[in-house]
Amino acid sequence: MTGFLTRPKRCAEDRIIAGTIFQKSQLVNPMNDHGQTKATRRWIDKFSDAFRGVGYGICGQSSFTVHFFFTIVVVVAGLSFRITRVEWCILVLCITVVLAAEMFNSALESIGQAIDTQLNPNLGRGLDTSSAAVLLASAGAAVTGMIVFGYHCGVLLQWW
Repeated sequence: MTGFLTRPKRCAEDRIIAGTIFQKSQLVNPMNDHGQTKATRRWIDKFSDAFRGVGYGICGQSSFTVHFFFTIVVVVAGLSFRITRVEWCILVLCITVVLAAEMFNSALESIGQAIDTQLNPNLGRGLDTSSAAVLLASAGAAVTGMIVFGYHCGVLLQWW
């Protein structure tokens, strides 16, 4: 098992699957529905890779600082206004969607840099589209936050 944010040394018996290096002892080759063999890994290895990916996404992108700042603002506001469980669920879902969109955007940026370091219009359009997905998710989360907290501000100010 590899450590957080480290790359293991590669041996002759290792295989690369989805960018991760596996030792021969980690692989099992069962048959899938189409009669082809596929490699499977232990759950601990899958989670280790996922948490390493979270580390890459957080450390590699300055926009995560902005997302985390607004996450803290939303949590503090939610605690201050004593919002309902349903409102918490909606806000947590919005936060998760924005952070996941940012992770996908970061992943596509990394893939784009690995594919071509030159100016490539096709990659540029794909990266612009993934950035637009983050923008759309962030705008939807902001509107949702305004609806939830706008109502509570209106009650506090006795507007309704």
